[in-house]
Amino acid sequence: MELPITSPVEPMLAKSVSKIPTAAGMTYEPKWDGFRCVVLRDGDSVELASRGGKMMTRYFPEVVEQARRQLPERCAVDGELIVIRRDGPSAQPRLDFELLAQRIHPAASRVKLLAETTPADFVAFDLLALGDEALLDLPYPQRRARLEQALAGVRPPVHVTQVTTDVDTAHRWFDVFEGAGLDGLIAKPADLPYEPGRRLMFKVKHTRTADVVVAGFRWHKSGPVVGSLLLGLYDDEGILHHVGVSASFTMARRAELLEELAPYREVGDDHPWAHGDHERGQRIPGGVSRWTGGKNLEWEPVRPELVVEVAYDAMEGDRFRHTARFARWRPDRDPRSCRYDQLDRPVRFDVDQVLRGDPAVPVGASRDPA
Repeated sequence: MELPITSPVEPMLAKSVSKIPTAAGMTYEPKWDGFRCVVLRDGDSVELASRGGKMMTRYFPEVVEQARRQLPERCAVDGELIVIRRDGPSAQPRLDFELLAQRIHPAASRVKLLAETTPADFVAFDLLALGDEALLDLPYPQRRARLEQALAGVRPPVHVTQVTTDVDTAHRWFDVFEGAGLDGLIAKPADLPYEPGRRLMFKVKHTRTADVVVAGFRWHKSGPVVGSLLLGLYDDEGILHHVGVSASFTMARRAELLEELAPYREVGDDHPWAHGDHERGQRIPGGVSRWTGGKNLEWEPVRPELVVEVAYDAMEGDRFRHTARFARWRPDRDPRSCRYDQLDRPVRFDVDQVLRGDPAVPVGASRDPA
């Protein structure tokens, strides 16, 4: 494959914010609840690239075929893979992430069957290359115009996402699109170039979530089932820190989790929490502490290869303040991409000002480092 950009392309990312940002020239688009995917096409050669260089080509043969039929002969298109659940003529179609997640399967026969029974759609929202021209340095409005021109003739299951520069419309989308299974909005600043791997866009979600690494678990007090999952995030130096647990499961789900973790329980001394890098402040799971009395906090390691999306209320320093709520597995995510910089961190604020009743943010205040 010969394209005018380096392949595979690491998608440009978005940073979570608590409210819809407003600025001159800001563009808003729906946040699709699916797998991020850059489609690379060079003639009959098609690749589907996700984050961290992870390739999803073999799992979505129907998307590869649609790319050959509908996308330009040579191009790189950023977008999202989605699965639409359609339960019948009287049911409202909506996105179904669980059906999409089931598409990541090792058996070729299963992949073929799922491609027929739960086919994926591709929603395009940026154009990175066309023919011999790389478009990464162009400001976003120009890339969007080129995208609309290049994909003017596409039909479902290939789509071009809608956009708006009207803030009132963006708020209305945020409110009503949730009913279709979308999970928020993406906001793109004016004249934004495409910088792979950097968080230069903004995302506003209906819930505050994070993609985290599962690197261990604790047993449940009632018997040999999972009590809690031990969650981790990577810092800028590539160190995996323990950031909290997810623990609210039914007994049946606890047993299922033990089976799901079984293939990852063979670990060596290279586990990132085997010893702990105290000089660099690595946080690892602990044992009995003065805060827990005699409660047994021993844990079982698993290879840090699984990613789970969790919902959380707030951060306490560099960890979740309360138990995080398991949302879903993220088989499309590279564990190394689960970093602190995805979090919506609160503004640093002097507690004395809170005690004085002064709501003003002090000059020089900044967000916690990602």
